[in-house]
Amino acid sequence: MTADSLRRSPLADHPLPAGMRELPFRRAANVQGGGPFPKPAANTAIRWEEHDVLWLGPSEWLVLDGPPLELPNGVDVSANRTTIELSGPHARDILEKGCTLDLHPRSFSAGNCAQTTLARTQVILWQTTDEPTYHLLVRNSFAHYLAAWLTDAAAES
Repeated sequence: MTADSLRRSPLADHPLPAGMRELPFRRAANVQGGGPFPKPAANTAIRWEEHDVLWLGPSEWLVLDGPPLELPNGVDVSANRTTIELSGPHARDILEKGCTLDLHPRSFSAGNCAQTTLARTQVILWQTTDEPTYHLLVRNSFAHYLAAWLTDAAAES
């Protein structure tokens, strides 16, 4: 038995409705002070080689997916969060029930990301497509609560 076969997603036992799915076990590195990647503008994400780079603060980025990187200022945070993908025609409406950000396309569109709260839970919110599709990066310990809240909010839409 390998270590990978023992891994269990935080939402393995939580059924998600249509338009939602979990993207577990994403490689993630928190980088402070810089790195070899191009720096995205504030509150945006960019694609770099096989990685996505999200701006988190004036000198802080989250590098997602792709092959492992040797980053001098990076800390592996892969086991810290899971990702809930939310998509479809009502995705924005669902998020607006528990998020104070202005998610209208004139203010928040594909490529935008922000650290915020959703349903009193800290998340990194990233809009990946114009459809819209959102990735909600949430700490594992809050994933079940947030998934239940999203499921209830989706049922009301």
